[in-house]
Amino acid sequence: MLDKPPGITSNSALQQVKRLFGAKKVGHTGSLDPLATGVLPLCFGEATKFSQFLLNADKRYKVDALLGISTKSGDSEGEICKERPCDHIQHGDVEQVLTRYRGEIEQIPSMFSAVKSNGQPLYRLARQGLEVPREPRSVKIFKNELISFDSPKFSLDIHCSKGTYVRTLIADIGEDLKCGAHVTALRRICAGPFDENRAVTIDQIIEACRDNRSDELLLPTWSGVKEWPAVYVAGSVAYNVRHGQPVRINEAPLEGWVRLCETDGDAEEKFLGVGEVLSDGRVAPRRMIA
Repeated sequence: MLDKPPGITSNSALQQVKRLFGAKKVGHTGSLDPLATGVLPLCFGEATKFSQFLLNADKRYKVDALLGISTKSGDSEGEICKERPCDHIQHGDVEQVLTRYRGEIEQIPSMFSAVKSNGQPLYRLARQGLEVPREPRSVKIFKNELISFDSPKFSLDIHCSKGTYVRTLIADIGEDLKCGAHVTALRRICAGPFDENRAVTIDQIIEACRDNRSDELLLPTWSGVKEWPAVYVAGSVAYNVRHGQPVRINEAPLEGWVRLCETDGDAEEKFLGVGEVLSDGRVAPRRMIA
């Protein structure tokens, strides 16, 4: 799990790590803006089969913002488009506006987002000076707390669903305060089951590779779904699961997704992949380790 540095794209960070490990297949689980830092889980080899589940996971961010200035991109790297007085904004004013940005809300994606229009990412169109209509999207804000306020600066702790654009959130808060705002720093501190305490920097990876201990940095393939309920199979049931056949497992949950693990006597359990509980109670394999 990478602690992405500022100033580079997520793909650039991925390519650096890929070269360091000499890996053939690597994927990330949700990009961060060049400005942003923090948790960027990277999946190697077979683990890339499960990256989609982390794309859908909740995220948590610590964001620093500045009142009084709106930018085209919603962050400090964008062109300033409007400046307004903000000396009158008080701590309580920000607190009051934040209540509107908790729970389920609607967001219109930024023109500098990766959302696509006719197959083109919006940010590419924005760089050409183009703007296209965007439909609002529903997202959930589980937590949106003011960490600090020292006008014109403020910081938030945000826990949100997939698809939430923090830059848009800050810009909208600024508009509600009638002075504008933009992101000055953004750090992802949690992505699904992964938090920043286990993240490693590129420099740490370089050092580990130099000392021939890079494998120590790798987490198990099932790490991304470790919070899912596990069901255990053996013998002929395990055989059927490995060959993609839905099976009935007495201890399985009534619905949802599960981790599929094979047991064989006293041997350590083996992660087979993930499955989904069908309406008839059987568990259908969905993504399996080769």
